[in-house]
Amino acid sequence: MRVNKKSRIYAAILIIGDEILSGRTQDTNTCFLAKWLNERGIQVKEVRVIPDILKTIVETLNVLRKKYSYVLTTGGIGPTHDDITALAISKAFKVKYEYNKEAYQILEKHYGQKNFNDPRKKMAKMPKGAKLIYNPSSAAPGFYMKNVFTLPGVPAILKSMMYNLEQLLVGGQTMHSVTVTCSKPESKIAKDFEFLQKKFKDLILGSYPFFKDGKVGVALVIRGYSLKRINSCKLLLEKIVKKIQTA
Repeated sequence: MRVNKKSRIYAAILIIGDEILSGRTQDTNTCFLAKWLNERGIQVKEVRVIPDILKTIVETLNVLRKKYSYVLTTGGIGPTHDDITALAISKAFKVKYEYNKEAYQILEKHYGQKNFNDPRKKMAKMPKGAKLIYNPSSAAPGFYMKNVFTLPGVPAILKSMMYNLEQLLVGGQTMHSVTVTCSKPESKIAKDFEFLQKKFKDLILGSYPFFKDGKVGVALVIRGYSLKRINSCKLLLEKIVKKIQTA
């Protein structure tokens, strides 16, 4: 993976599938992909979950691909009638939806001619000009068009493709993060935490309440590109937390 340490690179994740919206299937891909991308200097700025509706996919994709350096889609590239992501991407880029020769050969070899039926052949149909993201676990490849990278929805298969995806992306500045824990309710530190955010406008401060072992507390997270600024903020925050906890 190439890295441009001077650039800040942003991405969106587009989760496609009625099964996610209905609650039938739990979405674990968002958490995995967001963490994976952020660790490589690609900050996820937006996540959308949309149904298997052609018009919705096309319109959403056209908004996101113009807004971010990368868009990663998951779901809708299988063999069934409701797997329409590849068709939608073809329409978004206004190119022909057709069999990808290399994908067709990979799948034919994997299944054998006798078992390579029409539904399985469908997984080789992609936008004209698409390039493959190879799949080491179930053969059916993902693909990419310009800044749109299309991956399967099955988490185990998606994860197996990360090495091949990584070779195609350019990372940027890494977003660093530190956490300070306060054993008091969030409301006790809210004003001071707001003061810190105003003082360190280049950082992102977030508070996350928790309940553990019968006690209420809050995790205070500082995120940013500069470790020096993060550490300066952390020192002040630790002083505030100590004062509040000993009061």
